[in-house]
Amino acid sequence: MPSLAWRTIRARRGSFAAAFVAVFFGSALITASGVLLESGLRAGVPPQRYATAPVVATAVQEVPTPDGLSQRFGDRVPLPAATADRIAAVPGVRAAVGDVSVDASLDGGTRPLVVHGWSSVQLGPVALESGRAPAAPDEIVLGNARVGDRVELELGAVGTAYRVVGTTATDAAFLTDAQVRQVSGRPDQVDAVAVLTEPGVDEDDLAARIAQAVPGVTTAVGDDRAEAEFLDVGAARQFLVVMSTAFGGTMLMIVLLVVASTLGLSIQQRRREFALLRAIAATPRQVYKLIAAESVTLAAVAAVLGALPGLGLALVLQDALAGFGAVPAEFRFTIGPLPVVAAVLACLLTALGAGLIAGRRAARISPAAALGEAAVEPPRLGRVRQLVGWVLAAVGAAAGITLPLVASGNAAVAGAASSALLLVIAVALLGPRLLTATAALLGRIGLLRSTSGHLAGANTRARSRRLGSAATPLIMGVALAAVQIFTATTTDAAAKDQVAQGIRADLVITAGAGIAPAVADAVRQLPGVDSVTPVARTSVLVTHQELGEPMTNAYAAQGVTADRLGEVMDLDLQRGDLTALTGKTVALSELAADSFGVDVGGPLTMSLGDGTSHSATVVAVYASGLGFGDITLPNDVVLAHTGSRLNDELLLATAPGTDPAALREALRVHPGLELADGTSFTAARTTAAAESAVNLLLNLLLLGFIAIAVVNILVLATAARAREFALLRLVGAKPRQVRAMMRGEAAVVVVAAVGLGSLAALPPLVGVSLGLTGSALPTVPPLVYLGIVAAAAVFGWASIAIPARIAMRPAPVAAMRVAD
Repeated sequence: MPSLAWRTIRARRGSFAAAFVAVFFGSALITASGVLLESGLRAGVPPQRYATAPVVATAVQEVPTPDGLSQRFGDRVPLPAATADRIAAVPGVRAAVGDVSVDASLDGGTRPLVVHGWSSVQLGPVALESGRAPAAPDEIVLGNARVGDRVELELGAVGTAYRVVGTTATDAAFLTDAQVRQVSGRPDQVDAVAVLTEPGVDEDDLAARIAQAVPGVTTAVGDDRAEAEFLDVGAARQFLVVMSTAFGGTMLMIVLLVVASTLGLSIQQRRREFALLRAIAATPRQVYKLIAAESVTLAAVAAVLGALPGLGLALVLQDALAGFGAVPAEFRFTIGPLPVVAAVLACLLTALGAGLIAGRRAARISPAAALGEAAVEPPRLGRVRQLVGWVLAAVGAAAGITLPLVASGNAAVAGAASSALLLVIAVALLGPRLLTATAALLGRIGLLRSTSGHLAGANTRARSRRLGSAATPLIMGVALAAVQIFTATTTDAAAKDQVAQGIRADLVITAGAGIAPAVADAVRQLPGVDSVTPVARTSVLVTHQELGEPMTNAYAAQGVTADRLGEVMDLDLQRGDLTALTGKTVALSELAADSFGVDVGGPLTMSLGDGTSHSATVVAVYASGLGFGDITLPNDVVLAHTGSRLNDELLLATAPGTDPAALREALRVHPGLELADGTSFTAARTTAAAESAVNLLLNLLLLGFIAIAVVNILVLATAARAREFALLRLVGAKPRQVRAMMRGEAAVVVVAAVGLGSLAALPPLVGVSLGLTGSALPTVPPLVYLGIVAAAAVFGWASIAIPARIAMRPAPVAAMRVAD
């Protein structure tokens, strides 16, 4: 049977080409998604400063979640400084170096550098070029300096004088261990402990013994040490896992639907062949085996070949993600065999299942009926298929619109967005029926009155299965493009609107490296400044019930001072009192409060940026969570649990007539500060910007695959009708009349794709808008929607009109001799 299947494929290369292309590109997408997932689990960057330390110990930087993944804390979780001494006591440890890194600058903020404690020079390669090591709190070792120089080390726009006592060839600066911990704001804590081992000690064994001897630490060896050195490595790995699993699920479903639809159409077009086989005594089992062998053979070759460009696509995504800031520039993906194997297996199983389902009728029908059906398609879809399709359509539409009305929180919004998948599957099942209904509607309104239009409508009804299979990817493309793009535009527009309406500050002070709390105190004393509200940003972890299951998620948070907050920031208070935001209190957005199941007066426990568990009482609920973050805490609480201990911005309310130029001049004593108007305030969705860009990129890839599938399957369906076109010409139809008929069919397909795709996108978009903004009207930029319509029209029209013109090039008599 495999040899017969291979001969059939070779003899019908044109019929199988479309299925080959669908599997090829589907395998490439699945492989690339698998590389993202594997890289999130295994990839990283080599350690740099810790390269000479075989073992690195840190505090636990993440919490496990019930879904088997983990959530990282928003900032570094430090270790007590005494931990280094406890680790040094473990047998096999030659030295344990408590390391601290502090971002600072020199020369008015123009020369950024990193400050370490002098003991970290044991990690090398650092050598004194001149002078000596620092011994006093005001002494510093610095590169590009001379012994005896006086320099101002700037942290958070506050300069501190130091005397250069030594020089090195590095760009870093070194203080005493005690002083670097002091300037970090954590005098009794360190970032990590780098462990130097005795000769001959096995690093894995030592790491295990350290973890056992010193509770509360986690150890890393090999490339995992980079996570202790660079926090963004761990965050990047988590991001890749979450993104690849979320996108991969949708992508896999779409790929499977497209492959199944294309392969099913290819088998439908061979009904005459299967009818003849049944008529000459082939058994249903033999027909099944032939279809299975053909499907597996085709999919195996296409999937293996498609996996290779999938690996290349993953490397392109690596550079793109680094450009968006989603992963560090040095982050390197893991290229292994597992994604390739998974892609090949997924394509094989899909092709086999699609082939057997599509060939079920051809295999089971009686020989006489098979010959009768070879010329005319069955008039109706199966009852089970219709029932499942309409049920999914009803459930998807109801879930999209009603979930945000009957439920609340992030789960309701996510459920509304996910309803698009149910509607897409419903469209795939009901495609022929929906296409026939579209043709009937166009006929009733008079758009198919001409002779060619009448033929187009009749052909649509007679060939509804083939045209429905061909039009389904185009409908899916319109629906998914609308949902993905307009969900993002709705969210972004709501966030920008909340910030625009919520910022009342006259001026905003920013600094690239953060702003020390002392700066806020100094600015309050300047003439013309009525009030100053510092804003510090972080993210916190909250565990709450979602659909009856405990879920731990990260939420954007800001820290502000309650005193005179209303003069510079309007959070659109719904209930409670923001002036009570002091001590162990918290204010929540409406979406967060609904997700957590708490209200004013209720308790909420969260993990702050450095992993500290913090219990607070809810004192206010506000509406502007998209623009300012879902959680608002007292400023001192946030600062005490971030690594930098610095604010991100200062919001100023000024007296009438205050000259910004005079204020700017007065701020020159604080290097690195920038003064701007209130519009420069940045929304709290800083990390969301990178996520949104990556989401858009991945969805563009998926839409690109759908576009290829649309062209592929429509060309297949149209090119296979060469005998039909020839017969029409033999009975008197002119080529222009046939082309006009095909333009009518193209119009039916395009109108169905745009109309049905838009209808399928409407419920999830309405639900997302209701859940996020309370309005049933999503933000749909007209030009963007017209772009989606234009793309659907171009792909649909060209994929039918051009192949039809090519199919009519041979003389009618010659075309009639060509086999189906």
